[in-house]
Amino acid sequence: MDKTADIVNWDQVEWVILDMDGTILDLSYDNYFWRQLVPERYAQINGISLEQARATLTPKFIEVQHTLPWYCTDYWSDITGINMAELKREIRHMIGPLEGAVDFLHAVRASGRQLWLATNAHRDSWSLKLEHTGLTPLFDLIVSSHQFGAPKEDQNFWQRFVAQYPFDPKRALFVDDSLPVLQAAHEFGVGQVVAISHPDTSQPPRTIEGFLATPRLGALASRLSNKI
Repeated sequence: MDKTADIVNWDQVEWVILDMDGTILDLSYDNYFWRQLVPERYAQINGISLEQARATLTPKFIEVQHTLPWYCTDYWSDITGINMAELKREIRHMIGPLEGAVDFLHAVRASGRQLWLATNAHRDSWSLKLEHTGLTPLFDLIVSSHQFGAPKEDQNFWQRFVAQYPFDPKRALFVDDSLPVLQAAHEFGVGQVVAISHPDTSQPPRTIEGFLATPRLGALASRLSNKI
Protein backbone atom coordinates (compact mmCIF):
# COMPACT_ATOMS: atom_id res chain seq x y z
CA MET A 1 0.00 0.00 0.00
CA ASP A 2 1.19 3.51 -0.81
CA LYS A 3 2.64 5.05 2.35
CA THR A 4 0.73 8.25 1.62
CA ALA A 5 -2.56 6.41 2.19
CA ASP A 6 -2.40 7.19 5.91
CA ILE A 7 -1.83 10.95 5.74
CA VAL A 8 -5.55 11.78 5.85
CA ASN A 9 -7.64 11.14 8.95
CA TRP A 10 -10.91 10.41 7.21
CA ASP A 11 -12.85 10.23 10.48
CA GLN A 12 -12.30 13.99 10.74
CA VAL A 13 -13.42 14.82 7.19
CA GLU A 14 -16.91 15.87 6.16
CA TRP A 15 -15.97 18.17 3.27
CA VAL A 16 -13.45 17.29 0.57
CA ILE A 17 -12.39 20.46 -1.24
CA LEU A 18 -10.19 20.01 -4.28
CA ASP A 19 -8.22 22.19 -6.64
CA MET A 20 -8.63 21.43 -10.34
CA ASP A 21 -5.44 22.04 -12.35
CA GLY A 22 -2.55 19.94 -11.08
CA THR A 23 -4.73 18.15 -8.55
CA ILE A 24 -7.51 16.53 -10.57
CA LEU A 25 -6.31 17.45 -14.06
CA ASP A 26 -2.83 17.06 -15.47
CA LEU A 27 -1.02 20.40 -15.27
CA SER A 28 0.91 19.55 -18.44
CA TYR A 29 -1.94 21.14 -20.44
CA ASP A 30 -1.59 24.48 -18.65
CA ASN A 31 2.19 24.47 -18.63
CA TYR A 32 2.30 23.77 -22.36
CA PHE A 33 -0.28 26.49 -22.97
CA TRP A 34 1.54 29.23 -21.05
CA ARG A 35 5.16 28.24 -21.64
CA GLN A 36 4.96 27.23 -25.29
CA LEU A 37 1.72 28.01 -27.11
CA VAL A 38 1.10 31.54 -25.83
CA PRO A 39 4.66 32.76 -26.57
CA GLU A 40 4.52 31.10 -30.00
CA ARG A 41 1.22 32.76 -30.90
CA TYR A 42 2.37 36.11 -29.48
CA ALA A 43 5.52 35.90 -31.60
CA GLN A 44 3.48 35.13 -34.71
CA ILE A 45 1.01 38.00 -34.37
CA ASN A 46 3.73 40.52 -33.51
CA GLY A 47 6.30 39.38 -36.07
CA ILE A 48 9.00 38.73 -33.48
CA SER A 49 11.09 35.73 -32.46
CA LEU A 50 9.99 33.23 -29.84
CA GLU A 51 12.86 34.40 -27.66
CA GLN A 52 11.69 38.01 -27.91
CA ALA A 53 8.12 36.97 -27.14
CA ARG A 54 9.19 35.17 -23.99
CA ALA A 55 11.33 38.12 -22.94
CA THR A 56 8.30 40.38 -23.32
CA LEU A 57 5.76 38.11 -21.65
CA THR A 58 7.76 36.74 -18.71
CA PRO A 59 7.87 40.03 -16.74
CA LYS A 60 4.14 40.45 -17.33
CA PHE A 61 3.53 36.96 -15.92
CA ILE A 62 5.72 37.55 -12.87
CA GLU A 63 4.10 40.91 -12.14
CA VAL A 64 0.66 39.41 -11.44
CA GLN A 65 1.54 35.91 -10.24
CA HIS A 66 -0.65 34.76 -7.32
CA THR A 67 -3.12 37.59 -7.94
CA LEU A 68 -6.55 37.32 -9.55
CA PRO A 69 -5.50 38.77 -12.94
CA TRP A 70 -2.98 35.93 -13.33
CA TYR A 71 -5.89 33.50 -13.60
CA CYS A 72 -8.15 35.70 -15.77
CA THR A 73 -8.39 34.88 -19.47
CA ASP A 74 -9.96 38.28 -20.20
CA TYR A 75 -6.97 40.03 -18.61
CA TRP A 76 -4.48 38.11 -20.73
CA SER A 77 -6.53 38.59 -23.88
CA ASP A 78 -6.32 42.35 -23.31
CA ILE A 79 -2.59 42.26 -22.51
CA THR A 80 -1.54 40.04 -25.42
CA GLY A 81 -4.15 40.65 -28.11
CA ILE A 82 -4.78 36.89 -28.20
CA ASN A 83 -8.22 35.37 -27.65
CA MET A 84 -7.16 33.20 -24.73
CA ALA A 85 -10.44 31.32 -24.42
CA GLU A 86 -10.29 30.32 -28.08
CA LEU A 87 -6.62 29.39 -27.84
CA LYS A 88 -7.37 27.10 -24.91
CA ARG A 89 -10.06 25.39 -26.96
CA GLU A 90 -7.56 24.76 -29.77
CA ILE A 91 -5.64 22.32 -27.58
CA ARG A 92 -8.52 20.91 -25.53
CA HIS A 93 -7.50 17.43 -26.68
CA MET A 94 -4.62 17.75 -24.19
CA ILE A 95 -6.95 18.14 -21.21
CA GLY A 96 -7.11 15.03 -19.07
CA PRO A 97 -7.26 13.78 -15.48
CA LEU A 98 -4.27 12.63 -13.50
CA GLU A 99 -4.02 8.91 -12.83
CA GLY A 100 -6.47 7.77 -10.17
CA ALA A 101 -8.17 11.16 -9.85
CA VAL A 102 -11.55 10.15 -11.26
CA ASP A 103 -11.66 6.99 -9.14
CA PHE A 104 -10.94 9.16 -6.11
CA LEU A 105 -13.85 11.47 -6.95
CA HIS A 106 -16.19 8.50 -7.21
CA ALA A 107 -14.89 7.11 -3.92
CA VAL A 108 -15.55 10.39 -2.11
CA ARG A 109 -19.05 10.53 -3.56
CA ALA A 110 -19.72 6.96 -2.49
CA SER A 111 -18.54 7.73 1.05
CA GLY A 112 -21.30 10.30 1.54
CA ARG A 113 -18.98 13.26 2.02
CA GLN A 114 -19.43 16.62 0.35
CA LEU A 115 -17.20 16.95 -2.72
CA TRP A 116 -16.41 20.55 -3.63
CA LEU A 117 -14.23 22.01 -6.36
CA ALA A 118 -12.46 25.30 -5.57
CA THR A 119 -10.41 26.65 -8.45
CA ASN A 120 -8.59 29.84 -9.34
CA ALA A 121 -9.41 29.22 -12.98
CA HIS A 122 -11.52 31.72 -14.88
CA ARG A 123 -14.93 30.45 -15.97
CA ASP A 124 -13.74 30.18 -19.59
CA SER A 125 -11.10 27.72 -18.40
CA TRP A 126 -12.88 25.61 -15.83
CA SER A 127 -16.07 25.24 -17.85
CA LEU A 128 -14.07 24.06 -20.88
CA LYS A 129 -12.12 21.54 -18.82
CA LEU A 130 -15.07 20.12 -16.93
CA GLU A 131 -17.13 19.90 -20.11
CA HIS A 132 -14.29 18.11 -21.90
CA THR A 133 -13.74 15.62 -19.07
CA GLY A 134 -17.40 15.18 -18.11
CA LEU A 135 -16.61 15.63 -14.41
CA THR A 136 -19.17 18.32 -13.56
CA PRO A 137 -21.87 15.96 -12.20
CA LEU A 138 -19.48 14.52 -9.62
CA PHE A 139 -19.26 17.75 -7.61
CA ASP A 140 -21.74 19.00 -5.04
CA LEU A 141 -20.36 22.51 -5.47
CA ILE A 142 -18.06 24.28 -7.94
CA VAL A 143 -16.60 27.67 -7.04
CA SER A 144 -14.05 29.93 -8.70
CA SER A 145 -12.03 32.56 -6.91
CA HIS A 146 -13.33 35.07 -9.46
CA GLN A 147 -16.73 34.84 -7.73
CA PHE A 148 -15.17 36.23 -4.57
CA GLY A 149 -12.83 38.84 -6.02
CA ALA A 150 -9.73 37.25 -4.51
CA PRO A 151 -7.50 34.27 -5.36
CA LYS A 152 -7.16 31.24 -3.11
CA GLU A 153 -3.79 32.61 -1.95
CA ASP A 154 -5.70 35.44 -0.22
CA GLN A 155 -7.53 35.16 3.12
CA ASN A 156 -10.36 37.18 1.58
CA PHE A 157 -11.14 34.22 -0.65
CA TRP A 158 -11.54 31.84 2.27
CA GLN A 159 -13.57 34.28 4.36
CA ARG A 160 -15.96 35.01 1.50
CA PHE A 161 -16.10 31.34 0.50
CA VAL A 162 -17.21 30.12 3.93
CA ALA A 163 -19.61 33.05 4.32
CA GLN A 164 -21.44 32.17 1.12
CA TYR A 165 -21.15 28.38 1.40
CA PRO A 166 -20.94 27.52 5.11
CA PHE A 167 -18.72 24.62 6.13
CA ASP A 168 -16.59 23.78 9.15
CA PRO A 169 -12.95 24.30 8.11
CA LYS A 170 -11.76 22.00 10.89
CA ARG A 171 -13.75 19.15 9.32
CA ALA A 172 -12.45 19.78 5.81
CA LEU A 173 -9.73 18.22 3.68
CA PHE A 174 -8.21 20.52 1.07
CA VAL A 175 -5.88 19.26 -1.66
CA ASP A 176 -3.96 21.55 -4.04
CA ASP A 177 -0.66 21.59 -5.92
CA SER A 178 0.10 25.24 -5.06
CA LEU A 179 2.05 25.74 -1.85
CA PRO A 180 0.99 29.41 -1.41
CA VAL A 181 -2.64 28.30 -1.70
CA LEU A 182 -2.12 25.49 0.81
CA GLN A 183 -0.48 27.94 3.20
CA ALA A 184 -3.50 30.25 2.94
CA ALA A 185 -5.87 27.35 3.61
CA HIS A 186 -3.82 26.28 6.62
CA GLU A 187 -3.77 29.82 8.01
CA PHE A 188 -7.54 30.02 7.58
CA GLY A 189 -7.93 26.93 9.74
CA VAL A 190 -8.65 24.15 7.28
CA GLY A 191 -8.18 20.98 9.30
CA GLN A 192 -6.19 18.93 6.81
CA VAL A 193 -4.25 20.22 3.81
CA VAL A 194 -2.37 17.99 1.39
CA ALA A 195 -0.07 18.89 -1.50
CA ILE A 196 0.10 17.10 -4.85
CA SER A 197 3.76 16.41 -5.55
CA HIS A 198 3.40 15.31 -9.19
CA PRO A 199 0.91 17.70 -10.80
CA ASP A 200 2.48 17.66 -14.28
CA THR A 201 3.18 14.24 -15.81
CA SER A 202 5.55 15.79 -18.34
CA GLN A 203 7.83 16.82 -15.46
CA PRO A 204 9.42 14.83 -12.60
CA PRO A 205 7.74 14.83 -9.17
CA ARG A 206 8.56 17.70 -6.83
CA THR A 207 9.96 17.51 -3.32
CA ILE A 208 7.40 19.11 -1.00
CA GLU A 209 8.46 20.71 2.26
CA GLY A 210 6.15 22.05 4.93
CA PHE A 211 3.07 20.04 3.97
CA LEU A 212 1.96 16.45 3.83
CA ALA A 213 2.09 15.37 0.21
CA THR A 214 0.95 12.67 -2.17
CA PRO A 215 1.90 12.17 -5.82
CA ARG A 216 -1.75 11.71 -6.78
CA LEU A 217 -5.25 11.81 -5.34
CA GLY A 218 -5.79 8.11 -5.88
CA ALA A 219 -3.20 7.30 -3.23
CA LEU A 220 -5.48 8.83 -0.59
CA ALA A 221 -8.47 6.64 -1.39
CA SER A 222 -7.46 3.28 0.06
CA ARG A 223 -8.29 4.33 3.64
CA LEU A 224 -11.42 6.23 2.65
CA SER A 225 -14.37 4.83 4.59
CA ASN A 226 -18.00 5.82 4.57
CA LYS A 227 -18.93 8.95 6.47
CA ILE A 228 -20.15 8.11 9.97
